[in-house]
Amino acid sequence: MATFLYKLGRLAFRRRHFVALIWVALLTLAGVGAASAPAAGSTSFSIPGTEAQKAFDLLDQRFPGSSSDGATARVVFKAPAGEKISDTLNKATVEKTVKKLADGSEVTSVADPFQTKAVSQDGTVAYASVRYAVSGMELKDSSRDALEAAGHDAQKAGLTVEIGGDALQAGAEPGAAGEVVGLAIAAVVLVITLGSLVAAGLPLLTAIIGVGIGVSTITVLAKALDLGDTTSTLALMIGLAVGIDYALFIVSRYRGELAEGRDREEAVGRAAGTAGSAVVFAGLTVVIALAGLSVVGVPMLTKMGLAAAGTVVVSVLIALTMIPALLGYAGKRVRAAGEKRRGRRDTAPATPATPGALARRPGLGERWASFVVRRPAAVLLLGVVGLGAVALPASQLELGLPDDGSQPTSTTQRRAYDLLSDGFGPGFNGPLMIVVDAKESADPKAAATTVTDGIKGLKDVASVSPAMFNPAGDTATITVVPSSKPSSVRTEDLVHAIRSEGTEVKADTDARVLVTGTTAMNIDFSQKLNDALVPYLALVVGLAFLLLIAVFRSVLVPLKAALGFLLSVLAALGAVVAVFQWGWLGGLLGVEQTGPIMSMMPIFMVGVVFGLAMDYEVFLVTRMREAYVHGETPGQAVVTGFRHSARVVGAAAVIMMSVFGGFITSSESMIKMIGFGLAIAVFFDAFVVRMAIVPAVLALLGKRAWWLPRWLDRALPNVDVEGEGLRTAADADADGRGDGDRELVRA
Repeated sequence: MATFLYKLGRLAFRRRHFVALIWVALLTLAGVGAASAPAAGSTSFSIPGTEAQKAFDLLDQRFPGSSSDGATARVVFKAPAGEKISDTLNKATVEKTVKKLADGSEVTSVADPFQTKAVSQDGTVAYASVRYAVSGMELKDSSRDALEAAGHDAQKAGLTVEIGGDALQAGAEPGAAGEVVGLAIAAVVLVITLGSLVAAGLPLLTAIIGVGIGVSTITVLAKALDLGDTTSTLALMIGLAVGIDYALFIVSRYRGELAEGRDREEAVGRAAGTAGSAVVFAGLTVVIALAGLSVVGVPMLTKMGLAAAGTVVVSVLIALTMIPALLGYAGKRVRAAGEKRRGRRDTAPATPATPGALARRPGLGERWASFVVRRPAAVLLLGVVGLGAVALPASQLELGLPDDGSQPTSTTQRRAYDLLSDGFGPGFNGPLMIVVDAKESADPKAAATTVTDGIKGLKDVASVSPAMFNPAGDTATITVVPSSKPSSVRTEDLVHAIRSEGTEVKADTDARVLVTGTTAMNIDFSQKLNDALVPYLALVVGLAFLLLIAVFRSVLVPLKAALGFLLSVLAALGAVVAVFQWGWLGGLLGVEQTGPIMSMMPIFMVGVVFGLAMDYEVFLVTRMREAYVHGETPGQAVVTGFRHSARVVGAAAVIMMSVFGGFITSSESMIKMIGFGLAIAVFFDAFVVRMAIVPAVLALLGKRAWWLPRWLDRALPNVDVEGEGLRTAADADADGRGDGDRELVRA
């Protein structure tokens, strides 16, 4: 691996014009394609195999043309203080608004609140239900504009009007200002770490190019592959973070090779062969973790994972080819200002050296590693106990999916949610739809009556509507309004209770009872993710474990890496629960509404954080492994690895945290939660697990850390991440025995 990447790096350096032209052409092609691509259509949310999804599919069959997955809106009216919504002027305004709504080209039905009795008991609040023929993502802007215009006209007449539902569904805003701030912080960290504006600019430039290609490609394929806006947001988030980090490691290694006196082309080759090897395997772990989301069985997650994995692949390829090419253009300007001045002084006539002239002051990372090697047990205990304490809130984790109640109070969706809760009860925002499949029943109407009566007798039921049959008379729908809000545990218990009741109905009447609706879909989604978590974890960690065994030639080092990752993920989940579920520091982060944690958060964090955690493991421990195989004691190897890698790994972690942290400013609760969760997970993993627990464990294990059974050693391929093949080839060439490229030892 190292030899191949060494040759690739030198080739890219020599053919820099060609390499740069290829990447610029790809970026241009992708950008033009994205600009001319058709707008994304429906990003349908389906969960194959769940009861809620089966019910939706059945409705499409038995109620043709009903558009069960069509967009819906609730236009909520509130009368002025001291008035009723049924007062003459107010009623006329509502009816006029209903008529305007019904004129929409994509509207299939509008329910007049006075005919459907959708008026609160105190007579102050009413709502009109609007159903569209297409989904929220397919809805034309003109239909949304007409919906909002109707509401504004009613407001001018004196009513308070708010609109909820998915008809106003808009793309997730990732928080553009936050992204700019994150990139600005990353730029500052790069300048401080590398001491050169040119060196700092290279990782930023290549990361932006990689993300531009990845996100533009996703935009081109969005309509054909049914990709949502969240897919692009995730690809942007992950692509920026890993793109900057991968380029940073190669640039940093290149500067180290220059400092050892090698010429530029040789330094590029060796940087690509050593740091580039680590980039390849770190990227592979991220790709495995993201692509592994496919095993969950949720199409949306599969697409998000594969799209983000594709962006990571582009970032790796750019780091291995475009960075060497750009280093060819940059020359020695990538060296820090202090190094340039020292380099000029080095050209002056030599003077006799004093005994202290060669003394080198240890850096912060080296001093910290020396302390950890001296006190490994204390550092290990403190790190594990500290992360364990932070992880405690994760034991109270409640899962759900965000609804309009989690939106900022500045949005009309949230205000409509609150008006409906006040006027009709909290459960009104999440009604359940009961589908009675009575095709096999001898008396469908009696079966529907049995279901209705049984549900009325359950706890936490606010109201049950009469059964409505399809034209064939073999399928009925019943609307159930819970007495609790959609995301509460009581509502989830009610769904399970109705399904249990349906089992008894099936036995008595041969009618099948299915529970669906947005609330039931969310519950099924959470359950599916919970069921998939352990198999997913086993698959991803298992594959990465095998990969890391080949990289480190050790069994215990990959095992330690996996256990440390689990600790950092649990701690990050604990922090997410404390902030977004309990509200701790919520005001500081702009969390306006606490509630259940997004259902996909645990499995999503496992996938993304595992890949990123292994990045730091590979970059940090490969330098330790490199020092160990070159003759240093285990303790010395830990210190040496920190001397070469700690500063860069720390900078990479801060950069990744800045990029993820920028998404906390998003108004979309899901994006905000993901940004915070990933940022805090990177902090725990990089600075506690990799910088403290890992060296402590390696120091305690000593030589046993690098133990590998002989039979396994013979079976595993030699991936040579440390670049030992380059050193061997150079030695052979220097002795006159090598018949390869003489430029290998030109430096």
